[in-house]
Amino acid sequence: MDTPAVAAPVDRTTQPWWRSAVFYQIYPRSFADSSGDGIGDLPGVRDKLGYLELLGVDALWVCPVMRSPMADGGYDVADPRDIDQLFGGLAAMDELIAAAHSRRIKVTMDLVPNHTSDQHPWFRAALAAAPGSPERERYIFRDGRGLDGAEPPNNWPSIFGGPAWTRVTEPDGTPGQWYLHIFAREQPDLNWDNDDVAADFEQTMRFWLDRGVDGFRLDVAHGMAKPDGLPDLPEVASALLAHDDNDVRFNNPAVHEIHRRIRKLIDEYPDAVTIGEVWVNDNTRFGEYVRADELHLAFNFRLAEAQFSAEHVRDAIDNSLAAVGPVFASPTWTLSNHDIEREVTRYGGGAVGIARARAMILVELALPGAVFIYNGAELGLPNVDLPDEVLQDPVWERSGHTERGRDGCRVPVPWEGSGPPFGFTTGSSWLPIPPDWAELTVEAQLEKLDSTLSLYRTAIELRALRPEFGGDRIEWYGSPPGCLAFRRPGGLVCVLNASAAPIPLPPGDVLLASALPEGGQLPPNAAAWLV
Repeated sequence: MDTPAVAAPVDRTTQPWWRSAVFYQIYPRSFADSSGDGIGDLPGVRDKLGYLELLGVDALWVCPVMRSPMADGGYDVADPRDIDQLFGGLAAMDELIAAAHSRRIKVTMDLVPNHTSDQHPWFRAALAAAPGSPERERYIFRDGRGLDGAEPPNNWPSIFGGPAWTRVTEPDGTPGQWYLHIFAREQPDLNWDNDDVAADFEQTMRFWLDRGVDGFRLDVAHGMAKPDGLPDLPEVASALLAHDDNDVRFNNPAVHEIHRRIRKLIDEYPDAVTIGEVWVNDNTRFGEYVRADELHLAFNFRLAEAQFSAEHVRDAIDNSLAAVGPVFASPTWTLSNHDIEREVTRYGGGAVGIARARAMILVELALPGAVFIYNGAELGLPNVDLPDEVLQDPVWERSGHTERGRDGCRVPVPWEGSGPPFGFTTGSSWLPIPPDWAELTVEAQLEKLDSTLSLYRTAIELRALRPEFGGDRIEWYGSPPGCLAFRRPGGLVCVLNASAAPIPLPPGDVLLASALPEGGQLPPNAAAWLV
């Protein structure tokens, strides 16, 4: 037996609900459309709550549905205290919260504290105001460099391509200051050194918490504080989701005071949770975000980034546990989301990719902590290679058509029927759904005991009910080359065969397997739970 990997010592009988919850991420425009306009909406989500209850999830994470011009799929927010009519309006959100709660499903929603839309009233006021005005101080405006200020204030690139600065035309018609936008030019960064910004965000959080929302996922939670003087990067290289711990645009120490202020408010709502999007590799610096007075949870993406090999998966697990253990926080696990390639495709695509994705969900659900499932993962959906003319991600245009962006993982969920749009809408879906997804629909998989959907349902149910999942640490066991095995204190053993040949199963009764063992052996690209 190897040395144990340790998470937080938690009493599972009294722990907060979120510490071991299964969260289901809903990308609303791709989940279910109730209006026939081809774009998913909140009434569509409400209509599918029976399915989500059947799946067995504890909570929803609803991606942005606030009022927005949709330059970046809703992450460009024009009014953080209203719901866009595209998704059904504020009443639809209230109805979803009530309906979900009636089924004992929590609802968390995305908030975007790093930036607003360029159509936000604040930014419109800033453009109309003079340099140095209180209106501009809510954002990050700077004079340009070079002759007549014609060059950006520094060399920072945008995550979506091109410079992270756009020059404005002043009210008198002359070329003026530049504003910072780490993402799209339609997403000006807020200045969190400004008291108005913090006060307004607190008002937004109270608005939603008082309406019954159970917590928030905070977008770019490691990027809200900017370094003094906005120094140049020593090397300019930026790509979507590329992250470097030495990138001065992110992970500045002042961000922790922001999170402490947020936590003080959240603590007034005892059951609420904050979940940060934190792209930080260093384990110690990552753990700083989930100290007792900051975020409750932070997304750790190591498992989503790991190759399908025993070595890489074990390394991801060890590092994820090491990051939160010293601060007694709960680990988080995810295999995909709306920003990264779906796991079926990452693991090789086709039958091999599906087999490996099925194996990895058993590994993920066997681990202590909170789990996040991206809508459609439970169906074994792959990424889609979409034609150029339908791409809508701003990455596609901003990169000069060199990066295709994230649309391939955002294709709508197929629900039923033999052809597109597979019950997602009565109209034409906002992104085309491949005709060959007929066998992947919810309807096609629901009654098949060997389907990926049935595997998810069974695994989530066992995780919730079986005492063998008790304990908040794991112990590694010796295993054949290309494989891994670990044990939970409650008695569960999880085995992953990432090798090319069958392996003997360890002693015990098979509780669940991603592929049927034969003769006491686990096939390649498979995982099993034993007790």
